Amino acid sequence: MNDTQLLRYSRHILLDEIGIEGQQKLLAAQALVIGAGGLGSPAAMYLASAGVGHITLVDNDTVDLTNLQRQIAHTTERVGQSKAASARITLQQINPDIAVTALNERVDDARLAELVAQADVVLDCTDNFATRHAVNRACVALGKPLVSGAVIRFDGQVSVFDPRGGAQPCYSCLFPQDQQFEDVACSTMGVFAPLVGVVGAMQAAEALKLLMGVGASLAGRLLMLDGLHMEWTSIAVGRNGDCPVCATKKN
Repeated sequence: MNDTQLLRYSRHILLDEIGIEGQQKLLAAQALVIGAGGLGSPAAMYLASAGVGHITLVDNDTVDLTNLQRQIAHTTERVGQSKAASARITLQQINPDIAVTALNERVDDARLAELVAQADVVLDCTDNFATRHAVNRACVALGKPLVSGAVIRFDGQVSVFDPRGGAQPCYSCLFPQDQQFEDVACSTMGVFAPLVGVVGAMQAAEALKLLMGVGASLAGRLLMLDGLHMEWTSIAVGRNGDCPVCATKKN
């Protein structure tokens, strides 16, 4: 690291658990953030400020005025622009030293596999089960840790699905892909703006810990937040021995 980087990341370096070695791991890392909306905005902004060397943003949507109540990576002037491109501008304003790739596209399974293969950690910041399951399948197949978050109305949840070691569950163990779950859109149900910030920031924190190899991740646990009463609930999540996605994956 040069003198400017040592100064920029000095508050990380002061932490015994991180130090120069941990910060260098972040600078050398690549994170894939799928979704540049309510969750992806704060998650990506914290990854950028923390110094993750290469962030890839994937989102095929454009900025809408209704997004600005909670999607803090975007501005009024960017309404109508690609969300991925808009978020890229924000991240590079926060930290011009990192590389940010903005992909304005809807990724299929083959493209997901390509992008996940290049990443050290994947953050699922999407809002529909089909995409979440596609991301999960790619992460399990390629052995990449997945940080998953979701928010609707006053409720949020966050967890980590890490296939790299041990009998850890995958996303499909918790929400089986062969079961029907109703996608609930914030455009019809609403969402309390600060909650996406809370959950998105937690996704960033879990991703940073995974990249540096510090602390204990949320793998095997699901954190649920009742934002109306500001109460957290933690539940254990076990691996499904019959899961069609990860059951045959070697530990």
